Amino acid sequence: MARAAMIRAWFAIALWKRVLGGVALGLLLAFAWPEAAPSVAFMGELFVRAIRMLVAPIVLVTIASGITTLADPKRLGSLGGRTVGLFALTTFVAVSVGMLVASVIRPGVGAPLGTATAHALGPAVTPYEQLIGIVPLNIVEALAKGDMLALIFVAILTGVGTVLAGEAGKPFANLLQSLSAVLLRIVGLVMEATPFGVFALIANAVAANGAAVFVNIGWLALAVVLGSLIQMIVVHSLILRLLARLPVLPFFRGIIDALVVAFSTASSGATLPVAMRVAGDNLGVGRAVYSTVLPLGASIGKDGTAMYVGLLSLFALQAFAVPMTPLVYATVLLTGALAAFGTAPVPSASLFMLAAVLSAVGVAPEQTALVVGFVLPFDRLLDMTRTVPSASANLTVATTVARWEGELDEDVYRAPNDR
Repeated sequence: MARAAMIRAWFAIALWKRVLGGVALGLLLAFAWPEAAPSVAFMGELFVRAIRMLVAPIVLVTIASGITTLADPKRLGSLGGRTVGLFALTTFVAVSVGMLVASVIRPGVGAPLGTATAHALGPAVTPYEQLIGIVPLNIVEALAKGDMLALIFVAILTGVGTVLAGEAGKPFANLLQSLSAVLLRIVGLVMEATPFGVFALIANAVAANGAAVFVNIGWLALAVVLGSLIQMIVVHSLILRLLARLPVLPFFRGIIDALVVAFSTASSGATLPVAMRVAGDNLGVGRAVYSTVLPLGASIGKDGTAMYVGLLSLFALQAFAVPMTPLVYATVLLTGALAAFGTAPVPSASLFMLAAVLSAVGVAPEQTALVVGFVLPFDRLLDMTRTVPSASANLTVATTVARWEGELDEDVYRAPNDR
């Protein structure tokens, strides 16, 4: 009975609080008894392996199921086309912003990625080989090897084929949705182990590198904050001013509630109900628009994730001293945007997509695991920060589309924020 009560009490504590507890205990162990840190390393290794196990199926299923959702006849037409186009625009710009901030701040230079030995990069791949490799000879082999570019291609092809099959494809579309739901549940189970994995990862990282580890994390955190602010204050404001022809201040004044929820939950999905309320009550967006655009945005409107994937990819490439060529930049931009489109609206989901980008530019899975292990103990706070521009993007797109479709009450939009 006492054991059951302890288990219930443990799960009654919010996950983020348990994660912070794991961080605190990991720091305590690292500073007070650093010799003991290696004895708990297996928990961190198991946790990272569980994450790596899920990467390939999540990439394949979520992108394919997302395409079948986009093709719902209720979401097609003028509203659907404009919505998807705007989300694609903000996503590509967000990846670019993350890459730009990383190129200026260079947070990955000299980053101590734990005690594990860095594996050498594989042989250089020519542009022709990269292009040809997008189409796999064997889908099962691509899945087994975790060939992310090939998996993204297969996922897109699967989603489009399911849509074109019409009625015959609906059972498979339902299966994809079901698989996506199951995978998200599995992700939830893995994330329950986060406090233990974080405890082991941070204990080993700090014990091996001392306080110097926080210097690089501090630069990375600064880059995330700057990237989020640029995406919101510059990109979203320009969309509202130039495309929607609306003043900016009433918009940000009206969405504060949604941004606070986004920050506290680190989940676009959890923010959705509040976002729908502020869209109708504070921004004057018509129900026909916000009830379609915002749920869609929770699935594909990932500006914060896109910015973070671009930023973290360059962080990893800088840490491993990978030469930055125009081809590398273009590959990160393209795969980062596609990966962000397929990211699930749950906390830390962007880390699952990082391998899709890094593998496309020749980073070995073992090296990707080092990056994940280095960032993951601190990812909760970073995730909370980058969820804010995702929520802002969804409401920016909803407001702009409503303006174009004649579904925006400007009197409500411009009214003082006394709601």
